[in-house]
Amino acid sequence: MRDTADVVIIGAGIVGASIAFNLTAQGCCDVVLVEREAHQGLGSTGRSMGGVRAQFTTDVSIHMSLYSIPFYARFEAETGFPSEYRPHGYLFVASAERHMEYLRANVARQQALGLRDVRLVTREEIVAMVPMLRSDDILGGSFCPTDGFVDPYSVMTGYTQGAVARGATLVKRAEVTGLDIEAGRITAVRTTAGRIATRVVVNAAGAWAASVARLAGVDLPVTPQRRMLVPTESFPGLPEQLPMTIDMATGFHFRPEANGLLMAWNDPAQTMGFNTEVDPRFVERILEKAVERFPAFVDLPVNPKRAWAGLYEMTPDHHGILGPSGVEGFYLANGFSGHGVMHSPATGRVLADLILHGRCDVIPWHALGFERFARGELIHEQALL
Repeated sequence: MRDTADVVIIGAGIVGASIAFNLTAQGCCDVVLVEREAHQGLGSTGRSMGGVRAQFTTDVSIHMSLYSIPFYARFEAETGFPSEYRPHGYLFVASAERHMEYLRANVARQQALGLRDVRLVTREEIVAMVPMLRSDDILGGSFCPTDGFVDPYSVMTGYTQGAVARGATLVKRAEVTGLDIEAGRITAVRTTAGRIATRVVVNAAGAWAASVARLAGVDLPVTPQRRMLVPTESFPGLPEQLPMTIDMATGFHFRPEANGLLMAWNDPAQTMGFNTEVDPRFVERILEKAVERFPAFVDLPVNPKRAWAGLYEMTPDHHGILGPSGVEGFYLANGFSGHGVMHSPATGRVLADLILHGRCDVIPWHALGFERFARGELIHEQALL
């Protein structure tokens, strides 16, 4: 392993790989990606639903998506690897007037910030897109055709291979054990595979970000929370262009996966921690939610053994933390609260620009700075999935 580097990135999942890709694209090629596992993508990246959307309620999340989604659309041209970006759209379905008011306000905000294709849709349009849906109580919804999903593992691979081709180094089976700090600035990273002298370290450790930050004396408010996903077996009769569909009454949502569906639900009973075991009771509950809105799903074939769980890295305001940490040379790219995959292109660009130029003017990212917690300037996103 190399003993010096211009930049060391802790965590080689999709976020860390994007940062390496963006750094090397701007000519900073002395970069080391440190991954504690034997393979990349064993953390949140490989367990993600892969959704990408711009239908958010806060300006900063919308801006991050307005940069990221077009990048995914041209990803193969940029990296040589497919992102598997499928613009099937996200469809939010409202059955209460308060949800329609929420969507009207959101669509107006999104359009004002430049999301041209988002629109409100009628009950009839919703039924045309998702004909198996029970529609007697549907008031309307919102739809954006450029929202969709990607393959997180393929994206991570494309980022990594692009960075390595330009000179970056990927070190696996290397757990970070310490950070050396002298006179208030980073001087080295210590790992189980050796020490790397460096003046810049990026924390991209996902759900484990808080423990890495503590090595630098930084109290990072990032906590892991389990999220479970349930794939179905093949289910005939699904529309070819089925969108990611969200029932706002319950939070149940699904997207197409192979010849079936991938189902998710933000269970309010979930507790914080590193538990990635699948709870069989969750499978029962999500099927109940599914049948409430989609009666045809009563016959949906599901093998509970194929379900899996991953970790969201949650912050108090459900937004990521980007930029300087207060320790000179120690940067943060953490706490995405389920949006790390979809915002990885923007995150990589922001961090690369900050490290190399001290500023990023391409994306209005400043609301995500770490200092917002000390100032009490939290930003709250209501569109959580």
